[in-house]
Amino acid sequence: MIGGKLSLYRRNKRMKSIEKQSPARIIALGFLAVILAGSVLLMAPFCVKPGVELHYVDALFTSTSAVCVTGLIAVDTADTYTVAGQTVVAFLIQIGGLGVTSVGVGVILALGRRVNLKERLLIKEAMNLDSGKGIVCLVKNVLKTTLIFEGAGAFLSFLVFSRDYPPLKALGISLFHSVAAFNNSGFDILGGLRNLIPYQDDVLLNLTTAGLIIFGGLGFLVIMDIARKRSFKRLTLHSKAVIVTSLILLALGTVLIRFTEDITWLGAFFTSVSARTAGFSTFPLGDFTTAGILTVSVLMFIGASPGSTGGGIKTSTLFTLFHTIKGAAMNEEPHAFHYRIPQAAFYKAAIVTALSGLAVCLGIFLMCILEPELPFEDILLEITSAFGTVGLSTGITPSLSPWSKLLEIGIMYIGRLGPLTIATLWVFKPDTSVSFPEGSISIG
Repeated sequence: MIGGKLSLYRRNKRMKSIEKQSPARIIALGFLAVILAGSVLLMAPFCVKPGVELHYVDALFTSTSAVCVTGLIAVDTADTYTVAGQTVVAFLIQIGGLGVTSVGVGVILALGRRVNLKERLLIKEAMNLDSGKGIVCLVKNVLKTTLIFEGAGAFLSFLVFSRDYPPLKALGISLFHSVAAFNNSGFDILGGLRNLIPYQDDVLLNLTTAGLIIFGGLGFLVIMDIARKRSFKRLTLHSKAVIVTSLILLALGTVLIRFTEDITWLGAFFTSVSARTAGFSTFPLGDFTTAGILTVSVLMFIGASPGSTGGGIKTSTLFTLFHTIKGAAMNEEPHAFHYRIPQAAFYKAAIVTALSGLAVCLGIFLMCILEPELPFEDILLEITSAFGTVGLSTGITPSLSPWSKLLEIGIMYIGRLGPLTIATLWVFKPDTSVSFPEGSISIG
Protein backbone atom coordinates (compact mmCIF):
# COMPACT_ATOMS: atom_id res chain seq x y z
CA MET A 1 0.00 0.00 0.00
CA ILE A 2 2.77 2.41 0.97
CA GLY A 3 4.78 1.33 -2.10
CA GLY A 4 1.77 2.05 -4.34
CA LYS A 5 1.32 5.53 -2.87
CA LEU A 6 5.04 6.23 -3.27
CA SER A 7 4.91 5.11 -6.90
CA LEU A 8 1.88 7.35 -7.55
CA TYR A 9 3.64 10.28 -5.84
CA ARG A 10 6.73 9.85 -8.02
CA ARG A 11 4.61 9.59 -11.16
CA ASN A 12 2.73 12.78 -10.30
CA LYS A 13 6.02 14.51 -9.56
CA ARG A 14 7.41 13.50 -12.95
CA MET A 15 4.25 14.74 -14.70
CA LYS A 16 4.48 18.10 -12.94
CA SER A 17 8.16 18.33 -13.89
CA ILE A 18 7.29 17.71 -17.54
CA GLU A 19 4.48 20.28 -17.48
CA LYS A 20 6.94 22.93 -16.27
CA GLN A 21 9.14 22.45 -19.36
CA SER A 22 8.88 24.77 -22.34
CA PRO A 23 6.87 23.50 -25.37
CA ALA A 24 10.05 23.48 -27.49
CA ARG A 25 11.86 21.32 -24.95
CA ILE A 26 8.96 18.86 -24.70
CA ILE A 27 8.82 18.55 -28.51
CA ALA A 28 12.58 18.00 -28.68
CA LEU A 29 12.43 15.32 -25.99
CA GLY A 30 9.45 13.74 -27.75
CA PHE A 31 11.37 13.41 -31.02
CA LEU A 32 14.38 12.04 -29.15
CA ALA A 33 12.24 9.46 -27.34
CA VAL A 34 10.69 8.26 -30.63
CA ILE A 35 14.14 8.06 -32.26
CA LEU A 36 15.58 5.97 -29.42
CA ALA A 37 12.52 3.71 -29.27
CA GLY A 38 12.68 3.23 -33.04
CA SER A 39 16.37 2.32 -32.92
CA VAL A 40 15.70 -0.35 -30.27
CA LEU A 41 12.81 -1.78 -32.31
CA LEU A 42 14.93 -1.91 -35.48
CA MET A 43 17.53 -3.97 -33.62
CA ALA A 44 14.93 -6.59 -32.70
CA PRO A 45 15.40 -10.02 -34.38
CA PHE A 46 11.98 -9.87 -36.06
CA CYS A 47 12.96 -6.60 -37.79
CA VAL A 48 16.33 -7.72 -39.18
CA LYS A 49 16.65 -10.26 -41.98
CA PRO A 50 18.35 -13.57 -41.10
CA GLY A 51 22.11 -13.51 -41.67
CA VAL A 52 22.31 -9.70 -41.67
CA GLU A 53 24.64 -8.15 -39.10
CA LEU A 54 23.27 -4.78 -37.99
CA HIS A 55 25.26 -2.46 -35.75
CA TYR A 56 23.34 -0.24 -33.31
CA VAL A 57 24.75 2.99 -34.79
CA ASP A 58 23.20 1.99 -38.15
CA ALA A 59 19.84 1.25 -36.52
CA LEU A 60 20.04 4.60 -34.71
CA PHE A 61 20.95 6.30 -38.00
CA THR A 62 17.96 4.70 -39.76
CA SER A 63 15.58 5.65 -36.94
CA THR A 64 16.86 9.25 -36.87
CA SER A 65 16.66 9.54 -40.64
CA ALA A 66 13.07 8.22 -40.59
CA VAL A 67 11.80 10.34 -37.69
CA CYS A 68 13.54 13.42 -39.09
CA VAL A 69 12.00 12.51 -42.50
CA THR A 70 15.38 12.64 -44.18
CA GLY A 71 16.01 9.48 -46.18
CA LEU A 72 19.78 9.15 -45.79
CA ILE A 73 20.57 5.48 -45.25
CA ALA A 74 23.54 3.76 -43.63
CA VAL A 75 22.15 0.35 -44.68
CA ASP A 76 19.72 -0.49 -47.46
CA THR A 77 16.20 -0.64 -46.04
CA ALA A 78 14.96 -3.51 -48.25
CA ASP A 79 18.09 -5.65 -47.98
CA THR A 80 18.49 -5.22 -44.20
CA TYR A 81 15.01 -5.15 -42.68
CA THR A 82 12.15 -7.63 -42.81
CA VAL A 83 8.59 -6.60 -43.65
CA ALA A 84 8.11 -5.88 -39.93
CA GLY A 85 11.25 -3.71 -39.90
CA GLN A 86 10.14 -1.84 -43.01
CA THR A 87 6.74 -1.28 -41.38
CA VAL A 88 8.48 0.18 -38.31
CA VAL A 89 10.44 2.53 -40.62
CA ALA A 90 7.18 3.59 -42.34
CA PHE A 91 5.54 4.34 -38.97
CA LEU A 92 8.59 6.34 -37.86
CA ILE A 93 8.41 8.37 -41.09
CA GLN A 94 4.70 9.01 -40.54
CA ILE A 95 5.23 10.11 -36.93
CA GLY A 96 8.16 12.31 -37.92
CA GLY A 97 6.29 13.90 -40.82
CA LEU A 98 3.11 14.68 -38.92
CA GLY A 99 5.05 15.60 -35.80
CA VAL A 100 5.11 13.82 -32.49
CA THR A 101 2.62 16.24 -30.97
CA SER A 102 0.12 15.99 -33.85
CA VAL A 103 0.17 12.20 -33.64
CA GLY A 104 -0.21 12.38 -29.86
CA VAL A 105 -3.22 14.72 -30.11
CA GLY A 106 -4.69 12.46 -32.81
CA VAL A 107 -4.50 9.51 -30.42
CA ILE A 108 -6.10 11.60 -27.65
CA LEU A 109 -8.98 12.53 -29.98
CA ALA A 110 -9.38 8.90 -31.09
CA LEU A 111 -9.71 7.87 -27.43
CA GLY A 112 -12.45 10.48 -26.95
CA ARG A 113 -10.47 12.63 -24.50
CA ARG A 114 -10.37 16.42 -24.44
CA VAL A 115 -7.21 18.24 -25.50
CA ASN A 116 -5.92 20.39 -22.65
CA LEU A 117 -4.23 23.79 -22.82
CA LYS A 118 -0.69 22.40 -22.58
CA GLU A 119 -1.30 20.07 -25.53
CA ARG A 120 -2.73 22.95 -27.58
CA LEU A 121 0.40 25.01 -26.84
CA LEU A 122 2.56 22.12 -28.01
CA ILE A 123 0.70 21.94 -31.33
CA LYS A 124 0.98 25.71 -31.72
CA GLU A 125 4.76 25.51 -31.20
CA ALA A 126 5.26 22.42 -33.36
CA MET A 127 3.35 23.82 -36.35
CA ASN A 128 4.75 27.33 -35.94
CA LEU A 129 1.29 28.90 -35.55
CA ASP A 130 0.61 32.50 -34.56
CA SER A 131 -2.57 31.62 -32.68
CA GLY A 132 -3.90 28.71 -30.69
CA LYS A 133 -7.44 29.06 -32.07
CA GLY A 134 -8.96 26.04 -33.82
CA ILE A 135 -6.10 23.70 -32.88
CA VAL A 136 -8.26 20.57 -32.54
CA CYS A 137 -9.99 21.21 -35.87
CA LEU A 138 -6.60 21.81 -37.48
CA VAL A 139 -5.20 18.48 -36.24
CA LYS A 140 -8.27 16.63 -37.53
CA ASN A 141 -7.86 18.29 -40.95
CA VAL A 142 -4.14 17.47 -40.99
CA LEU A 143 -4.85 13.79 -40.39
CA LYS A 144 -7.62 13.74 -43.03
CA THR A 145 -5.42 15.54 -45.58
CA THR A 146 -2.58 13.11 -44.97
CA LEU A 147 -4.88 10.11 -45.43
CA ILE A 148 -6.31 11.50 -48.69
CA PHE A 149 -2.95 12.34 -50.28
CA GLU A 150 -1.22 9.15 -49.17
CA GLY A 151 -4.17 7.02 -50.30
CA ALA A 152 -4.22 8.63 -53.75
CA GLY A 153 -0.43 8.35 -54.00
CA ALA A 154 -0.48 4.66 -53.06
CA PHE A 155 -3.15 3.93 -55.69
CA LEU A 156 -1.25 5.66 -58.49
CA SER A 157 2.07 4.12 -57.41
CA PHE A 158 0.46 0.67 -57.39
CA LEU A 159 -0.37 1.07 -61.09
CA VAL A 160 3.37 1.32 -61.73
CA PHE A 161 4.82 -1.16 -59.23
CA SER A 162 2.23 -3.85 -60.07
CA ARG A 163 3.90 -4.23 -63.47
CA ASP A 164 7.14 -5.43 -61.86
CA TYR A 165 6.07 -7.09 -58.60
CA PRO A 166 3.39 -9.54 -57.39
CA PRO A 167 0.19 -7.72 -56.27
CA LEU A 168 0.77 -8.04 -52.50
CA LYS A 169 4.40 -6.89 -52.67
CA ALA A 170 3.47 -4.10 -55.09
CA LEU A 171 0.83 -2.93 -52.60
CA GLY A 172 3.38 -2.87 -49.76
CA ILE A 173 5.91 -0.95 -51.86
CA SER A 174 3.20 1.51 -52.98
CA LEU A 175 2.02 2.22 -49.44
CA PHE A 176 5.59 2.68 -48.18
CA HIS A 177 6.50 4.88 -51.15
CA SER A 178 3.42 7.09 -50.75
CA VAL A 179 4.08 7.61 -47.02
CA ALA A 180 7.75 8.41 -47.70
CA ALA A 181 6.98 10.79 -50.60
CA PHE A 182 4.22 12.82 -48.90
CA ASN A 183 6.32 13.12 -45.76
CA ASN A 184 9.29 14.27 -47.86
CA SER A 185 11.45 11.34 -46.81
CA GLY A 186 13.57 9.67 -49.49
CA PHE A 187 13.37 6.09 -48.22
CA ASP A 188 12.68 3.27 -50.67
CA ILE A 189 12.29 -0.50 -50.32
CA LEU A 190 13.31 -1.52 -53.85
CA GLY A 191 16.68 -2.85 -52.69
CA GLY A 192 20.25 -2.55 -53.95
CA LEU A 193 20.58 1.16 -53.03
CA ARG A 194 18.88 1.96 -56.35
CA ASN A 195 16.26 4.41 -55.11
CA LEU A 196 14.01 5.31 -58.11
CA ILE A 197 16.74 5.09 -60.78
CA PRO A 198 15.02 2.09 -62.49
CA TYR A 199 11.94 4.32 -62.98
CA GLN A 200 13.70 7.45 -64.26
CA ASP A 201 11.64 7.40 -67.50
CA ASP A 202 8.30 6.42 -65.94
CA VAL A 203 6.19 9.57 -66.28
CA LEU A 204 3.36 8.41 -64.00
CA LEU A 205 5.60 7.48 -61.05
CA ASN A 206 7.74 10.61 -61.49
CA LEU A 207 4.74 12.94 -61.53
CA THR A 208 2.93 11.07 -58.72
CA THR A 209 6.00 11.22 -56.48
CA ALA A 210 6.68 14.85 -57.40
CA GLY A 211 3.06 15.78 -56.63
CA LEU A 212 3.19 14.14 -53.21
CA ILE A 213 6.50 15.87 -52.44
CA ILE A 214 5.24 19.30 -53.55
CA PHE A 215 1.99 19.18 -51.56
CA GLY A 216 3.73 17.67 -48.54
CA GLY A 217 6.30 20.47 -48.73
CA LEU A 218 3.76 23.30 -49.08
CA GLY A 219 2.51 22.79 -45.54
CA PHE A 220 -0.89 21.82 -44.18
CA LEU A 221 -1.91 25.44 -43.52
CA VAL A 222 -1.35 26.36 -47.18
CA ILE A 223 -3.20 23.27 -48.45
CA MET A 224 -6.20 24.09 -46.24
CA ASP A 225 -6.10 27.75 -47.23
CA ILE A 226 -6.21 26.74 -50.91
CA ALA A 227 -9.06 24.27 -50.26
CA ARG A 228 -11.12 26.93 -48.43
CA LYS A 229 -10.59 29.97 -50.65
CA ARG A 230 -9.86 28.46 -54.10
CA SER A 231 -8.59 31.79 -55.38
CA PHE A 232 -5.02 33.08 -55.31
CA LYS A 233 -6.16 36.64 -54.61
CA ARG A 234 -8.02 35.60 -51.46
CA LEU A 235 -5.14 33.60 -49.98
CA THR A 236 -3.18 34.80 -46.96
CA LEU A 237 0.20 36.48 -47.38
CA HIS A 238 1.87 33.35 -46.02
CA SER A 239 0.19 31.09 -48.58
CA LYS A 240 1.02 33.45 -51.46
CA ALA A 241 4.64 33.71 -50.33
CA VAL A 242 5.01 29.93 -50.07
CA ILE A 243 3.36 29.18 -53.42
CA VAL A 244 5.21 31.85 -55.43
CA THR A 245 8.61 31.06 -53.89
CA SER A 246 8.09 27.32 -54.38
CA LEU A 247 7.17 27.74 -58.06
CA ILE A 248 10.17 30.00 -58.72
CA LEU A 249 12.56 27.59 -57.02
CA LEU A 250 11.13 24.59 -58.87
CA ALA A 251 11.41 26.31 -62.25
CA LEU A 252 14.85 27.80 -61.61
CA GLY A 253 16.16 24.52 -60.18
CA THR A 254 14.87 22.55 -63.17
CA VAL A 255 16.56 24.87 -65.69
CA LEU A 256 19.88 25.01 -63.83
CA ILE A 257 20.05 21.23 -63.34
CA ARG A 258 19.06 20.55 -66.96
CA PHE A 259 21.85 22.76 -68.30
CA THR A 260 24.53 21.57 -65.88
CA GLU A 261 23.79 17.84 -66.19
CA ASP A 262 23.27 15.42 -69.07
CA ILE A 263 19.81 14.31 -68.01
CA THR A 264 16.26 14.64 -69.37
CA TRP A 265 13.91 17.51 -68.61
CA LEU A 266 11.79 15.07 -66.59
CA GLY A 267 14.88 14.07 -64.59
CA ALA A 268 15.84 17.70 -64.02
CA PHE A 269 12.33 18.57 -62.86
CA PHE A 270 12.18 15.56 -60.53
CA THR A 271 15.61 16.35 -59.06
CA SER A 272 14.59 19.98 -58.49
CA VAL A 273 11.43 18.84 -56.70
CA SER A 274 13.23 16.16 -54.68
CA ALA A 275 16.00 18.53 -53.61
CA ARG A 276 13.37 20.53 -51.75
CA THR A 277 13.72 18.05 -48.82
CA ALA A 278 12.42 14.78 -50.34
CA GLY A 279 15.57 12.83 -51.18
CA PHE A 280 14.39 10.55 -53.98
CA SER A 281 16.69 10.31 -56.97
CA THR A 282 16.10 9.06 -60.51
CA PHE A 283 19.66 9.83 -61.62
CA PRO A 284 22.80 9.05 -59.54
CA LEU A 285 24.07 12.24 -57.91
CA GLY A 286 27.56 10.75 -57.83
CA ASP A 287 27.71 11.49 -61.58
CA PHE A 288 26.68 15.15 -61.19
CA THR A 289 29.09 17.99 -61.95
CA THR A 290 30.28 20.38 -59.25
CA ALA A 291 27.85 23.01 -60.58
CA GLY A 292 24.98 20.52 -60.31
CA ILE A 293 25.97 19.52 -56.78
CA LEU A 294 26.08 23.21 -55.77
CA THR A 295 22.63 23.85 -57.31
CA VAL A 296 21.12 20.87 -55.46
CA SER A 297 22.83 21.93 -52.21
CA VAL A 298 21.35 25.44 -52.38
CA LEU A 299 17.86 24.02 -53.02
CA MET A 300 18.27 21.64 -50.07
CA PHE A 301 19.40 24.45 -47.78
CA ILE A 302 16.28 26.49 -48.63
CA GLY A 303 14.00 23.47 -48.26
CA ALA A 304 10.22 23.34 -47.92
CA SER A 305 7.72 25.52 -46.06
CA PRO A 306 6.68 26.07 -42.40
CA GLY A 307 4.16 23.60 -41.02
CA SER A 308 5.10 21.06 -43.69
CA THR A 309 6.83 17.68 -43.60
CA GLY A 310 10.06 19.18 -45.00
CA GLY A 311 13.13 20.90 -43.57
CA GLY A 312 15.58 23.64 -44.58
CA ILE A 313 15.39 27.33 -43.69
CA LYS A 314 11.96 27.36 -45.43
CA THR A 315 10.57 29.21 -48.46
CA SER A 316 8.89 31.90 -46.33
CA THR A 317 12.28 32.72 -44.76
CA LEU A 318 13.83 33.26 -48.20
CA PHE A 319 10.78 35.30 -49.29
CA THR A 320 11.03 37.55 -46.21
CA LEU A 321 14.79 38.09 -46.62
CA PHE A 322 14.47 38.89 -50.32
CA HIS A 323 11.68 41.45 -49.97
CA THR A 324 13.24 43.11 -46.92
CA ILE A 325 16.61 43.45 -48.67
CA LYS A 326 14.82 44.68 -51.80
CA GLY A 327 12.96 47.28 -49.72
CA ALA A 328 16.21 48.48 -48.14
CA ALA A 329 17.91 48.73 -51.54
CA MET A 330 15.02 50.76 -52.98
CA ASN A 331 14.61 52.83 -49.81
CA GLU A 332 11.01 51.79 -49.29
CA GLU A 333 8.97 49.84 -46.77
CA PRO A 334 9.31 46.05 -47.36
CA HIS A 335 6.04 44.76 -48.76
CA ALA A 336 4.53 42.05 -50.96
CA PHE A 337 1.04 41.45 -52.33
CA HIS A 338 -0.15 44.74 -50.78
CA TYR A 339 0.95 43.65 -47.29
CA ARG A 340 3.75 45.15 -45.23
CA ILE A 341 6.32 42.60 -44.08
CA PRO A 342 6.77 43.01 -40.29
CA GLN A 343 10.23 43.73 -38.95
CA ALA A 344 9.90 40.85 -36.49
CA ALA A 345 9.57 38.43 -39.42
CA PHE A 346 12.84 39.68 -40.95
CA TYR A 347 14.54 39.49 -37.55
CA LYS A 348 13.53 35.85 -37.12
CA ALA A 349 14.35 34.98 -40.75
CA ALA A 350 17.85 36.45 -40.40
CA ILE A 351 18.50 34.51 -37.18
CA VAL A 352 17.24 31.23 -38.65
CA THR A 353 19.38 31.66 -41.78
CA ALA A 354 22.49 32.60 -39.80
CA LEU A 355 22.13 29.70 -37.36
CA SER A 356 21.39 27.28 -40.20
CA GLY A 357 24.46 28.42 -42.12
CA LEU A 358 26.55 28.04 -38.97
CA ALA A 359 25.23 24.49 -38.37
CA VAL A 360 25.97 23.43 -41.96
CA CYS A 361 29.44 25.01 -42.00
CA LEU A 362 30.35 23.42 -38.67
CA GLY A 363 29.06 20.05 -39.87
CA ILE A 364 31.10 20.28 -43.09
CA PHE A 365 34.21 21.28 -41.15
CA LEU A 366 33.90 18.33 -38.75
CA MET A 367 33.16 15.89 -41.57
CA CYS A 368 36.24 17.11 -43.45
CA ILE A 369 38.30 16.24 -40.36
CA LEU A 370 36.63 12.86 -39.84
CA GLU A 371 36.66 11.87 -43.53
CA PRO A 372 39.71 13.63 -45.07
CA GLU A 373 39.78 11.30 -48.09
CA LEU A 374 36.30 12.30 -49.32
CA PRO A 375 35.87 15.02 -52.00
CA PHE A 376 34.61 18.34 -50.63
CA GLU A 377 31.53 18.44 -52.89
CA ASP A 378 30.43 15.01 -51.58
CA ILE A 379 30.71 16.25 -48.00
CA LEU A 380 28.92 19.52 -48.89
CA LEU A 381 25.99 17.60 -50.35
CA GLU A 382 25.92 15.06 -47.51
CA ILE A 383 25.83 17.59 -44.65
CA THR A 384 23.44 19.97 -46.40
CA SER A 385 21.19 17.00 -47.14
CA ALA A 386 21.27 15.95 -43.49
CA PHE A 387 20.49 19.46 -42.25
CA GLY A 388 17.73 20.04 -44.82
CA THR A 389 16.31 16.57 -43.95
CA VAL A 390 16.50 15.72 -47.64
CA GLY A 391 18.21 12.36 -48.08
CA LEU A 392 20.10 12.97 -51.32
CA SER A 393 23.66 11.67 -51.37
CA THR A 394 26.45 10.83 -53.78
CA GLY A 395 26.51 7.38 -52.19
CA ILE A 396 29.06 7.91 -49.42
CA THR A 397 26.69 7.42 -46.44
CA PRO A 398 27.07 3.63 -45.92
CA SER A 399 30.89 3.88 -45.98
CA LEU A 400 31.13 6.63 -43.34
CA SER A 401 32.82 5.91 -40.02
CA PRO A 402 30.64 5.52 -36.88
CA TRP A 403 31.73 8.98 -35.67
CA SER A 404 30.69 10.55 -38.99
CA LYS A 405 27.33 8.80 -38.79
CA LEU A 406 26.83 10.14 -35.26
CA LEU A 407 27.67 13.62 -36.56
CA GLU A 408 25.01 13.26 -39.27
CA ILE A 409 22.51 12.01 -36.69
CA GLY A 410 23.05 15.24 -34.75
CA ILE A 411 22.76 17.37 -37.90
CA MET A 412 19.51 15.64 -38.91
CA TYR A 413 18.06 16.18 -35.43
CA ILE A 414 18.97 19.89 -35.51
CA GLY A 415 17.57 20.22 -39.04
CA ARG A 416 14.24 18.63 -38.11
CA LEU A 417 13.67 20.69 -34.98
CA GLY A 418 15.22 23.86 -36.39
CA PRO A 419 18.41 25.56 -35.18
CA LEU A 420 16.46 28.36 -33.46
CA THR A 421 14.49 25.79 -31.43
CA ILE A 422 17.70 23.99 -30.48
CA ALA A 423 19.34 27.27 -29.48
CA THR A 424 16.47 28.15 -27.12
CA LEU A 425 16.08 24.72 -25.49
CA TRP A 426 18.21 25.68 -22.52
CA VAL A 427 16.52 29.03 -21.91
CA PHE A 428 12.94 29.09 -20.70
CA LYS A 429 11.94 32.15 -18.74
CA PRO A 430 9.23 34.78 -19.06
CA ASP A 431 9.94 38.09 -20.79
CA THR A 432 11.42 40.72 -18.49
CA SER A 433 10.74 44.42 -18.55
CA VAL A 434 14.43 45.33 -18.60
CA SER A 435 15.24 47.64 -21.50
CA PHE A 436 18.76 48.59 -22.54
CA PRO A 437 19.75 51.94 -24.09
CA GLU A 438 20.19 51.83 -27.86
CA GLY A 439 23.80 51.88 -29.06
CA SER A 440 25.43 52.63 -32.38
CA ILE A 441 27.25 50.05 -34.53
CA SER A 442 28.57 50.32 -38.09
CA ILE A 443 27.29 47.73 -40.60
CA GLY A 444 28.64 47.00 -44.07
